[in-house]
Amino acid sequence: MMDRIGDLAAFVKIVEANGFSAAAPQLSLTPSAVSKLITRLEERLGVRLFNRTTRQLGLTEDGEAFYRDAARIVREIDEAETAIGKRGKSARGVLKITTSLAFGTHQILPLVPEFLAEHPGVELDLSFTDRVVDMVQEGFDVAFRIGRLADSSFVARKIGEDRRIVVAAPAYLEKHGTPTEPDELANHNCVCFRDRLYMNRWPFRIAGQMREFTVHGNCRADDGDTIYQLVVEGVGIARLTRLTVALAIRDGQLKQILEDFAADDAVPIHAVYPHRRLLSPKVTAFVDFLSQKFDPPPWEM
Repeated sequence: MMDRIGDLAAFVKIVEANGFSAAAPQLSLTPSAVSKLITRLEERLGVRLFNRTTRQLGLTEDGEAFYRDAARIVREIDEAETAIGKRGKSARGVLKITTSLAFGTHQILPLVPEFLAEHPGVELDLSFTDRVVDMVQEGFDVAFRIGRLADSSFVARKIGEDRRIVVAAPAYLEKHGTPTEPDELANHNCVCFRDRLYMNRWPFRIAGQMREFTVHGNCRADDGDTIYQLVVEGVGIARLTRLTVALAIRDGQLKQILEDFAADDAVPIHAVYPHRRLLSPKVTAFVDFLSQKFDPPPWEM
């Protein structure tokens, strides 16, 4: 099929160039190769397309009819390639995104209206969950993941980094006091993770050495965003990502504590997508948009 389309295009080029010799350079062929191409085409079609003389080349009646159809087909193919090329360069279509509940809620959602205004051809399909999804199996175009990446087969682009800090509501601190040493957390109510027990072991740097303290409290939750809401309500102390609590700290809803003992445990934030070639413009547009908005990161304090 592709050879037949190529023969059509060559035939049209020869007619429009008014001769084999004139068309040969445009086709990157010799004049004799062009002549052989037309001979093969005529044999396949079973008709003569050109009247040939030593001085003149003219279309036969069949050749004129064939040229009209061939020129239309070649023009339609050119238009189709041009259209898909333009479509490929513009961000459009459904963009399926997955990320953690905290990152999606606190950092992506506020930017959605601006992105959609800039890219009206894109529809966003958002999934905010702390479950690690299978991007390929579930059909996601891009995921934003915080921490070290386990699957090196995916394409990853770093868009920032984050770290956890210890925070509490001013009302809680006024009622229960502000701990000044990590070991004082044993006397405070800490909001903990229900299943990820390792998240309840908080690291601190004390006299140049890293130490972990296992915290306890009367309230536990599955995800960081629920813990964030509980802490804002004054239930207790929590260790949460800066991207979750930055705005609440700026607004005075939360206060960072034990800053002098903060662990240097910054983790990267990556945009992750499964395809290495021909990355969709809608993915590129969204990742570029976030990279610009996160430079510098709005959660840096």
